[in-house]
Amino acid sequence: MSEPLNIIVTGTSRGIGAAIAASLQGHRVVGHSTRGGEGQVAADFGDADQVTAFWWEAVGRLGGRVDVLVNNAGIFEGTPIEQDDADWLAGWERTMQVNLTSSAALCRLAVLHFREKGGGRIVNVASRAAYRGDSPQHWHYAASKAGMIGMTKSIARGYAGENILAFGVCPGFTMTGMAEEYLASRGGEKLLADIPLGRVAGAEEVAETVRWLAVDAPASTTGAVIDVNGASYVR
Repeated sequence: MSEPLNIIVTGTSRGIGAAIAASLQGHRVVGHSTRGGEGQVAADFGDADQVTAFWWEAVGRLGGRVDVLVNNAGIFEGTPIEQDDADWLAGWERTMQVNLTSSAALCRLAVLHFREKGGGRIVNVASRAAYRGDSPQHWHYAASKAGMIGMTKSIARGYAGENILAFGVCPGFTMTGMAEEYLASRGGEKLLADIPLGRVAGAEEVAETVRWLAVDAPASTTGAVIDVNGASYVR
């Protein structure tokens, strides 16, 4: 392997994020969770100030240099339209803050950092929902993930000439806590009939895709968005 990279990964407490961190063995990784833990910086991404503080703490732990940012942190909380106005709007804004605005803030800080350091990579973990949409309770989730993809493509187009590369990954159902809860709420195994592969993706499959983009993908693939959904949605 080439020289180890300094990598920040958000949302590493479980599921896809934990698998991403594990897949990057041999590199210097700073993770993130709301409560912190070994190798993680604690931050609540529902609070914009904590997002910025997280970045600078992670940069400090990596000795002042970051080579790759992986935005994986996200929430999947239903907000039925039958809720009262204030509750529905609060759910929308919380999801946007955690899933999209925090990622945007970190992308901005990363681009500014990469400009000073001669380049770097961003990998944004979005969702099949960015293209296909989601359930009636999850308009906000789909919109936040679509926003991540639009942002990723904008970064790729805007900064490739400065050796700043950006990629997206769009998982479908993945065996994490969030996916298991959603499968149960939508009929469980019957939902698998919508996946030609016949099973949901493993977190390690998504993680390997992220690892390749973060470490090995050729520069000319910047702007690419890779689907990991068992052909349940084909673009």
